Amino acid sequence: MKILIWGAGAIGGAVGAFLARAGHDITFVDIAADHVAAINATGLQITGPVDQFTIHVPSFTPAQVGGVWQHVFLCVKAHHTVDACQALLPHLAPDGYVLSLQNGLNEVEIEAIAGRTRTMGAFVNFGADWMGPGEIMLGNRGAVVLGEVDGQMTERLAELLKVMQDFDPAAISTPEIWGYLWGKLGYGAMLFAQALGDMGIADCLARPELLGLWRELGREAVTVGLAEGANLRGFNGFDPKAFAPGASEQAARDSVAEMVAFNQGSAKTHSGVWRDLAIRKRRTEVDSQIAPIAAIGRRHDIACPRIEKLVAMIHEVEAGSRPLSDDNLLELAA
Repeated sequence: MKILIWGAGAIGGAVGAFLARAGHDITFVDIAADHVAAINATGLQITGPVDQFTIHVPSFTPAQVGGVWQHVFLCVKAHHTVDACQALLPHLAPDGYVLSLQNGLNEVEIEAIAGRTRTMGAFVNFGADWMGPGEIMLGNRGAVVLGEVDGQMTERLAELLKVMQDFDPAAISTPEIWGYLWGKLGYGAMLFAQALGDMGIADCLARPELLGLWRELGREAVTVGLAEGANLRGFNGFDPKAFAPGASEQAARDSVAEMVAFNQGSAKTHSGVWRDLAIRKRRTEVDSQIAPIAAIGRRHDIACPRIEKLVAMIHEVEAGSRPLSDDNLLELAA
């Protein structure tokens, strides 16, 4: 398959490297000129415990790329979705599609620009980090799920699944991609909370005094997702039913324990949100990923006070008025 990957960071770089090694015709586009230059000069290096190799594929900045593709994988941060989608649109064939390999509900914005029939959805939960120009660390395997935004099981979805299985043989397709995306928002709220402190994902989730916080964040996200009509699906230890209204404390405890076990096996110890705040000192995806939960909740008269407080605290860290500290999670839980 001839694929244009728009965004060669942790997700796009990892997926593109494996697909290129499998023989697919991959072209990268990225806004980071030093990253593009490094890939063109010495290749894109995949490091970490999953695999280690280097691939050489053509890479461009948005201003440099030319041509038209039927298959475009959008792999940018959620808050860059609109700008990136508008930039890639001239390179998208009339009968092509944009696949959202992102976190959040970005398919809504993509279909508003590219059209519903030219939009495909995906959910990914593998752990990867951009380590520097020309290097992506793949820390572990995680769920990879593909789906049409209208829930149809189409021929092009089956074709795409075969391609993505060259990245992860365990990848699956589903008629309920929105159920997975809403599930990821519940888990994602917990990862944004982890980013307020210093502990890694597994150690943070394992803090017994924070079980109530995980229940509240999960409950708010799951309740809104259910109100939206999503059939929330679980993955890698996260069980939406364990955080639904009326679920027992033991159910949440069991799910958290499974999430801890999943993350303990990853070389990616901290969330990408934490890296944005602690390492890269840049804006996070909180307004595009987590804030919409509360905004959509308001449409259904569902209050999300814990998520709203989480968003406010992330903004304070971004602004430099709140330091990263594990005590931030105790404040959020209070």
